[in-house]
Amino acid sequence: MAARVAAGAGGGDALPLLDDLMPWSVRPLRTGRPWVTAPDAPSLRARWDLLAGAEGADQERLFRPSRSRTPLTPATALPGRSTGTSAFARDPGPYPEPVRILHGPFDEQWLIPDHRLLDAARPELWRVADAHQLFAVEHGYVPHDGGPALSVTALLPDGHSPAGRPGRIRPLYRRPGGREPNLAPGLAALLSARYGAPVTAGSVLAWALATALPSPAGPLVPLPDDGAVWADGVELGQELLRLQLRGARGGERPRLPGGRRPYVRAAIPPRPDSLLYDAAEEAIVLGEGRVSPVPAGAWDFRVSGVRVLELWFERRTAPAEGLAAVGPRGWPQERTSELLELITVLALLAGLRPRQQALRGRLERAGALTRDGLCAAGVLPVPTSARRPASVLDHQEEGPEGQFALL
Repeated sequence: MAARVAAGAGGGDALPLLDDLMPWSVRPLRTGRPWVTAPDAPSLRARWDLLAGAEGADQERLFRPSRSRTPLTPATALPGRSTGTSAFARDPGPYPEPVRILHGPFDEQWLIPDHRLLDAARPELWRVADAHQLFAVEHGYVPHDGGPALSVTALLPDGHSPAGRPGRIRPLYRRPGGREPNLAPGLAALLSARYGAPVTAGSVLAWALATALPSPAGPLVPLPDDGAVWADGVELGQELLRLQLRGARGGERPRLPGGRRPYVRAAIPPRPDSLLYDAAEEAIVLGEGRVSPVPAGAWDFRVSGVRVLELWFERRTAPAEGLAAVGPRGWPQERTSELLELITVLALLAGLRPRQQALRGRLERAGALTRDGLCAAGVLPVPTSARRPASVLDHQEEGPEGQFALL
């Protein structure tokens, strides 16, 4: 396995990339200004009201213009959203209800879904985001990092990477309603015959979640010769998926056993100025506040070399300027609940790492399907059409200044 991994996306011994298996991908969102996202929805409403009430130079300063967006830039409405399309300075329109997004790995936040405020909102993602969709998000590659190569969410992800070059966002389905799996043509049939059991887009995603390995070219996904190894990997990936979805799609919200559930042992102050870990007590200390038990695996859980809990805390306490500084006066109760859930998710994910390592050991001893094997089977190279968005529109979308978009 090590030799094949080292080959990357290169020679005939190379493992396939996730890009080979799920060929349609979208670049991360580029908001262009930090104030359009926030950990809590009320802050976004307050920021909108301040911006809409300002005029001229004051509004431009608050807006933080870029080459793509200024207060005088009209824009097409985002798919499924009824927002203004005229220049914000002329007609802000009604406040659009914020949407829940995944802001980088494991950080659920809120976004104002107004295309006039976003440099690159990636409308093709919004067109296929529905109650059936899942998104695989590649993490930025950092050499010698032992963290996961990708994660999965039911929320619209922005694809932000805490370190390294951002990866791609890969929807599970190319069309709304869970139609047209985003798989290389012929892959499901090939793997079904290989393993003697049906292979679906969901099982490919679960397998990738359990086994993907980071590389400079993107996540590598070994495909075993042994059907038993495949079945065990899919089962493990489904458990990882359940944890990462946090109760979405009808599942149960993750919970640790009663004696291991984290609790607030000392009240978190309104503005904690530091986050520390007390390994002896298995506790995180937020200023004078204290939460325990926090397993070491949760505290040290990293993505792209960055500790997830530290990044989550920094995003909620770091000094900000302009509209981004508009937020809650203290530490909301909802924020504590989110922290406890995040600790739970990370602890459970860390607890599954021994199973992932054992699975990778089995993969190293078993034969694997290489990119050359996929080429010989006619799965690769993937047709160009499979890398483009599908035509999903059954209605017209409103373009800038109220005109219909030409699609």
